[in-house]
Amino acid sequence: MKKLIILLLVTTIFTACKNDAKTEPKTDAVTSDDSEKTAKQNDGLTLLKGDFIYYADAAVLQTHKEVYGVIIDDKMHELEAQAKQYKSDPTDMVKVTVRGLISPKPEDVEGWPYRVAIKEILKVEKINSEENDVIKLGS
Repeated sequence: MKKLIILLLVTTIFTACKNDAKTEPKTDAVTSDDSEKTAKQNDGLTLLKGDFIYYADAAVLQTHKEVYGVIIDDKMHELEAQAKQYKSDPTDMVKVTVRGLISPKPEDVEGWPYRVAIKEILKVEKINSEENDVIKLGS
């Protein structure tokens, strides 16, 4: 009789602990099948929104999560040309939305851990003066 009670108790414990959190996938959910992705989603580029600065042969893109060194090429110079109209000082940053290819920096190069090669410029705008918390020292 004791063995039967222990067996029932063990069986009850195992069935009670069983995780039945399986849910049926929604029929309107987008699957991760590559055939349903757009061409822009398949090209391997990442959408980046953040603050951009180019000063003294160094370009940086600061997003809300990460800081990237920007590879200096023709597209970066095109972005800087568009950004100049929104700058009052050469050290001012501008808000940008770009698509680029992120890669780790080479071991023998100084800089941020990741670099971005800008491939497409989507938007350039001035930073809101209330958000700009830079302190400038004058003489």
